[in-house]
Amino acid sequence: MKITQVEAIEVRLPESEIEEKASAAQDALILKIQTDAGIVGIGEVDSSARVAKAVIEAPMSHSVASGLGRLLIGMNPLDTEVINEKLYQSSFYYGRRAVVAHAIGGIDLALWDIAGKYYKKPVYQLLGGAFSKRIRAYASDLFGRDGKETREKAKRWADQGFTAVKFGWAPMGQSEKMDLELVEGARMGVGEGNDVLIDAGCCWDTKTAKVRARQFEPYQILWLEEPLQQDNLDGYRELSLMSNIPIAAGEGEAGVYAWRDLIERGHIDIAQIDLARNGFTASRRIADMAEIRGLRVVNHFYSTPINMVAGLHWLVSRKSAFIFEYCVEETAIRTQLTTPEIKAVDGYITVPEEPGLGVGLDEDAIDRYRVG
Repeated sequence: MKITQVEAIEVRLPESEIEEKASAAQDALILKIQTDAGIVGIGEVDSSARVAKAVIEAPMSHSVASGLGRLLIGMNPLDTEVINEKLYQSSFYYGRRAVVAHAIGGIDLALWDIAGKYYKKPVYQLLGGAFSKRIRAYASDLFGRDGKETREKAKRWADQGFTAVKFGWAPMGQSEKMDLELVEGARMGVGEGNDVLIDAGCCWDTKTAKVRARQFEPYQILWLEEPLQQDNLDGYRELSLMSNIPIAAGEGEAGVYAWRDLIERGHIDIAQIDLARNGFTASRRIADMAEIRGLRVVNHFYSTPINMVAGLHWLVSRKSAFIFEYCVEETAIRTQLTTPEIKAVDGYITVPEEPGLGVGLDEDAIDRYRVG
């Protein structure tokens, strides 16, 4: 079996609907990899869609600076390790991190989708099996404008059966008063018997984060996520060593070397791995590296259902898995691109049993939002 075509499809909401907020489902880069066996794999790159598309479609500059798509033609899609290494070596003059790693990760998702369809098995079985096929999910949302609106949002998700709810990003970081008001609102909305998770959206310096970690203790939050800038690894180590609340981070990291630095220098407690920025092949290595050091791993998901289902296959295959990120903020990019719909029910989500990822593209929706 050989790869015959690589298609990078940019989809985007109408410009009138694009908002300046921390939401990754206003555009997306969807990948389709076709083979001479008639098997088509799909993947997603969670990045800047236009920039990642260029990484895949660019021509060769020279042997270690090439667009990725052309390198795949003629290769066996089942050779995932070989392909990952070829893409890395052929782009290291302009890559090694960030968007190039994101693009390699998205390609890797499509390769594993092909492998599952070829072997007629769901991806989680190819990853070694599921420790549990059903996992607790938390409703992941952005903060409301203030504590009151956050409380109302939290109650809505708790009423829908979620026993854990996470809020993140602005207006967290505007003031001490607002920070405490937001967390109090989240706690009041979900109720004392449920879990609250707080994503600070990289908004504080190290000293402020230490203060907030102590101030948030009475609210019994499950974890404090990305309180510092992603490159502040020394700050993460200081904070993690003093905090009684587990510190989670990593959604912005891509590739094993970036993750090695965060795990070893940052000393975080929970590694949040985004499959559409890393792929299955790298995410397995990252999770191994994290788990042997005593960290727990979770997925990061705030984009399309391709990323969601990839994270689900990967997470159920990990022994430290304990909760799944389920984004509840709805946009057409998030809800309309794939079939069938895979939803959390009563606060739990179940991994698909169909071969590959278990979802396909809704071509009508793809055409509706396609750019170019």
